[in-house]
Amino acid sequence: MTHQATAPAAVGADTPRRAPWRRLLLPAVALLSLAALACAVGFVDSYPRTDDAFVRANTVGMAAQVSGRIVSVQVRDNAMVAKGDVLFVIDARPYALDAERLRAQLATLEAQVVLAQRQVDAQRYAAAASDSNVARARQNAAQRRSSLQRLEPLLAEEFVTEEQVDQARTAHIAADAELQSALLDRKRAASAVSGVDALQAQKHELAAAIAHADYLLEQTVVRAPFDGRVVDLTISEGEFAASGKPLFTMIDTHAWYVVANFRETELKKMRPGTAASVYLMSDPEQRFDGVVESIGWGVLPDEGGSTQGLPKVPRSINWVHVAQRFPVRIRVREPSNRLFRIGASAVVTITPGSAGAGH
Repeated sequence: MTHQATAPAAVGADTPRRAPWRRLLLPAVALLSLAALACAVGFVDSYPRTDDAFVRANTVGMAAQVSGRIVSVQVRDNAMVAKGDVLFVIDARPYALDAERLRAQLATLEAQVVLAQRQVDAQRYAAAASDSNVARARQNAAQRRSSLQRLEPLLAEEFVTEEQVDQARTAHIAADAELQSALLDRKRAASAVSGVDALQAQKHELAAAIAHADYLLEQTVVRAPFDGRVVDLTISEGEFAASGKPLFTMIDTHAWYVVANFRETELKKMRPGTAASVYLMSDPEQRFDGVVESIGWGVLPDEGGSTQGLPKVPRSINWVHVAQRFPVRIRVREPSNRLFRIGASAVVTITPGSAGAGH
């Protein structure tokens, strides 16, 4: 009986010693949780992070500079190509014939230039001969005038007859007329001298046309403008390529970017040159260093704006205001061509106060 009475008392004596620990355990866990939450909020606030990001790269729509039928396609879809590699070939026969026709025209024109130059030389010789005729006529006229001047004083003393004076006067008049005719002939010969300047200008014009035809002929072979990857290739031999119309796309794999949409409240912590850390959803274990290259300065709002010159104000009011997001362009350093694809999902963490390497 005594033993049964004292046993409960022993159990009751242990209870007061364990109760205070049980009462302190829950507040301690709550405090630790709040501390962890505060640390997490502080970290996120200090190092902005977003998973609203995707991979971008510069692209070029590959189009031929000349029109024609495609006779050869030498790349595959999604294949890597090097700068200068042949992508596809357009039928070059029409352009080769144009170049050959222009060269034939140039050869004909050059023959015309030679013939015209001979005619010009003959005209110059005729002009030089007319100069000699003028000199001879001028000398003859001067001699006839001098003879008349010598005979006229002798007529009064009857050393010469009137007939001799008349003959000298007639000869002087004829010599003057001959001189005037020679002068006119010289003017006519001088004006008849042409040149080959117009033909030479046509020759230069044809030479430029031949150079352009050769350029178009070279453009029938379309080559890769840079190292990159071919995507969206759906053409085959026999398709007609129109000048300037893109046939497929090339991705410039020299530089990859991630466009991350950050809340406007986080933009104050970043500027061009700020370091960033990037990883892709396809391989979260592999991290890449990046640097902020630019921050977007405009987005199209969902509401508001203007219509026909008047502000558009929505009737409804959102009681919970969501911060706008702006795109931040981040250049990735040493990207992996195996992982980076345009449109791939990414996660970006910004490190404020630190500059990206090489910036």
